Amino acid sequence: MKHKLLAALTAAALTAGPAMAELKIVDTSYRTGPYAANGIPFSDGYQDYFTLLNERDGGIGGEMINLVECETGYNTEKGVECYEANKGGGALVFQPLSTGITYQLIPKATADGIPLHTMGYGRTSAKNGEVFRWVFNYPANYWDGASHAITHILNQNDGDISGKSIALVYHNSAYGKEPIRTLEELAKKHGYDLTLLPVDHPGQEQKSQWLQIRREKPDYVIMWGWGVMNQVAIQEAVNIRYPMENFIGIWWSGSENDVKPAGDRADGYKALTFHNLGSDYPVYDDIQQYVVDAGNAAGAGDNIGTVLYNRGMYAAMLAAEAIKTAQEMHGTSAITAEQMRDGMENLEMTEEKMAALGLPNFGPEFKVTCSNHGGNGYGAVSQWDAEAGEFTLITDYYQSDQDVLQALIEEDSTAFAEEAGIEAGCE
Repeated sequence: MKHKLLAALTAAALTAGPAMAELKIVDTSYRTGPYAANGIPFSDGYQDYFTLLNERDGGIGGEMINLVECETGYNTEKGVECYEANKGGGALVFQPLSTGITYQLIPKATADGIPLHTMGYGRTSAKNGEVFRWVFNYPANYWDGASHAITHILNQNDGDISGKSIALVYHNSAYGKEPIRTLEELAKKHGYDLTLLPVDHPGQEQKSQWLQIRREKPDYVIMWGWGVMNQVAIQEAVNIRYPMENFIGIWWSGSENDVKPAGDRADGYKALTFHNLGSDYPVYDDIQQYVVDAGNAAGAGDNIGTVLYNRGMYAAMLAAEAIKTAQEMHGTSAITAEQMRDGMENLEMTEEKMAALGLPNFGPEFKVTCSNHGGNGYGAVSQWDAEAGEFTLITDYYQSDQDVLQALIEEDSTAFAEEAGIEAGCE
């Protein structure tokens, strides 16, 4: 009887082996609440890309991807609960999709040895990988975005914006406050006047802010919004007849869901981006065949090619490429979270690699290193064409002001290291 029991347990262990080797990825999503309009397409793109790899390629390196979705409602407390509930079982990486959640998870993930990928959001100074060893925010961060907006305004004014007035309409949270220090430093450098206009969660009430804008008539408005706040702000700008070509949103304020409620009057609105737009890429043919037509789509399949679907897919693609890098580095397909961190820290995205993935010219090239977890800081400006019903790029990719930003990153990350008792450096 003992021999039979031992044999049964051994057989069960062998049977369970492949399942235990699955690559666990956690998608902290929000499909409910005032931010759902933006959270849904991102999560759809994130999940559909991993589904494509499972269905078309049999996973990554022979290991199937186990993608676990956990609804947060864009609530920081729920986001932390999702992390705690899913950090076990070999979770390789978390994509919080919230700056507030990111700030709470940085010390937890660092202690647990699980990497975070906060693509284009989160704590900007986490670009310093010598301090934030488990946090990655490539290919661009919030301070890059603030610089991109100012550079675009400079380019619109022959390089001189001294005496110009710029208003920042921002979500009154850790997310919305991220660019303030950078914009203040750039104001010292370029001589513009900066007005700060916070908008409380969730952003449905903005009358007083836009009355102030109508009264003071700033030359440009920059927006750091998310969810319903974006729609309300664009509608309020339309109501006061603010010139849309002078209204610039960060990349989280530039989706189709943000502009369509305002109709044709949103035409000309601008938004930053760190990747290309539309669905004219070979990878979408495969997503259609292996995911949507096969009934495996995360959503209804109607978000494909939209701005935030593209961004979610891009985030998944970068995670997949980091997994491949880790597998090659360590000579194993069943990587650990620590090995995943190594893959993320040695990730290099070239045009050749992106073209091979079916995404030619989708984003700028970048290379991650121990000291640089944030990429090269390139971004572009898109503009809403109401008649065509789409955002299109109106600039080439250009780099953020590295002189100003690197000094700020060094200052903030050094302060964090001292407070947390971290000895910075590369292992």
